[in-house]
Amino acid sequence: MFCVVKKHYKISEKFLMMCIKSRKISNHTFLKELEIYNTNPGLFDGKWGGSGDVIESISPASGCVIAHVQQPTLNEAYSAITKAYDAWPTWAALTPPERGEIVRQIGVELRKNKINLGKLISLEMGKIFSEGIGEVQEYIDICDYAVGLSRMIPGKLLPSERRDHTLLEKWNPLGAIGVITAFNFPVAVFGWNSAIAMICGNTSIWKCSPTTPLTAIAVTKIVSKVLQRNGIPASIATLLTGDADIGDILVTDKRIPLISFTGSTSSGKKVALKVQERFGRSLLELGGNNAIVVSDDADIDLAVKAAVFSCIGTAGQRCTTTRRLILHTKIKEDFVGKLKKAYSVILERIGNPLDEATLYSPLHSQTSVESYENTIMEAKRKGGIIEFGGNRINRQGFYVEPTIISNLNPEDSVVQNETFAPTVYLFEYDTLEQAIDLNNSVDQGLSSALFTENIGQLFKWIGVHGSDCGIVNVNIGTSGAEIGGAFGGEKTTGGGRESGSDAWKFYMRRSTITINYGKNMPLAQGIKFD
Repeated sequence: MFCVVKKHYKISEKFLMMCIKSRKISNHTFLKELEIYNTNPGLFDGKWGGSGDVIESISPASGCVIAHVQQPTLNEAYSAITKAYDAWPTWAALTPPERGEIVRQIGVELRKNKINLGKLISLEMGKIFSEGIGEVQEYIDICDYAVGLSRMIPGKLLPSERRDHTLLEKWNPLGAIGVITAFNFPVAVFGWNSAIAMICGNTSIWKCSPTTPLTAIAVTKIVSKVLQRNGIPASIATLLTGDADIGDILVTDKRIPLISFTGSTSSGKKVALKVQERFGRSLLELGGNNAIVVSDDADIDLAVKAAVFSCIGTAGQRCTTTRRLILHTKIKEDFVGKLKKAYSVILERIGNPLDEATLYSPLHSQTSVESYENTIMEAKRKGGIIEFGGNRINRQGFYVEPTIISNLNPEDSVVQNETFAPTVYLFEYDTLEQAIDLNNSVDQGLSSALFTENIGQLFKWIGVHGSDCGIVNVNIGTSGAEIGGAFGGEKTTGGGRESGSDAWKFYMRRSTITINYGKNMPLAQGIKFD
């Protein structure tokens, strides 16, 4: 495998000493089991290596550096792309079911390593342990889905208007695709792309977030073992660590027909423009500004339970996190009271994400904390009232209070712009039409939810003039999409679709084939040219 990851990666001695002193070293044996301690990762069909700058991996729960990873130089990154590009004909020559068998084996290995990989996600990204496990499960689930799809990729036989002619529609792989992922889902999003792209016949070059390199290394090791065991060129699943300059190599390379990018709307726009300049394709999963609408006939307890996870799960660092609560005037006071009570209970379960009893985790970085604090200040400046939270939590790591803010105008910039933190804004409405207008009043269009027991309101919500989001839920929160459906959003969310349904089409090109099996040469539309 030509995975330009590092010349070396080194677990921080300070971090290890801290674990030993606190007698928690046994909690981190999973690092060794995933083979990402200070050992040479080994050579495969390509190579592990890199001689560029050293980047740090920092644990959000402690703020401590846990590892140093050496990223590739730009020339090394370009060479890695070449290896993945050159390996594509070998991989594409396999039948889809043969590719599916490889993906099935990857799923098996992920199952074996689910607990350890989930712990690593919690250590490096910061989400609670159950969410880390759930993220690995997403990769496993999409592997299962892809295996089935490998025997079901369709084509079409279409009627021709010309005698002795037939029309066929065939799907073929694109080639080597680029996958650029964000810190908040360091495993699942790559899995969505990788599993489907692989059975479609593509190789991949993964540029992980510069703040979650250990997780990416661990995943790549798991994939590489399967490929090596089957005699497959390991460079079909290439990994690049590093900053935006490494990603830019992928984005501008004409040999990469598709770039799948997950990140902010502003960064995604730059990626899309660069890819379009070379007539490539971009699959964009960008910002969300998601709303839960709660009707006066809703099951309030059910809605509150959904809102708690949707608002503060992953400390508000999901693209599907609820940023706005649009509450019917009649139930607003009752709903907010119950939500505050639930938040207070959740804060009693704050702690180390690796502790299975922890329910509330830290933000990912100091930069995230600063963004949260700037948002609180801006909201107050605009006249916002802090109903709950609003402060940094006085403990080691990047912890902040989940925050509820009222008394803002829906058009205020602080409401319109996504803040990747556990902040939610309150609004009220009298008619469903008003609620729909509020839901649709932001530039983003990812996820949305309505809580109601009125079937008429339900169908208005999911109808033509209802929610304009790619994900439209009823009596369930904005977070927690299943892999069977296509995931993605509209407007400045990018319009991309990943995971299930027919999202596989993004990773393939369609050929319309006309076959003349007769002896004449009739033209379409009855044109005569004799």
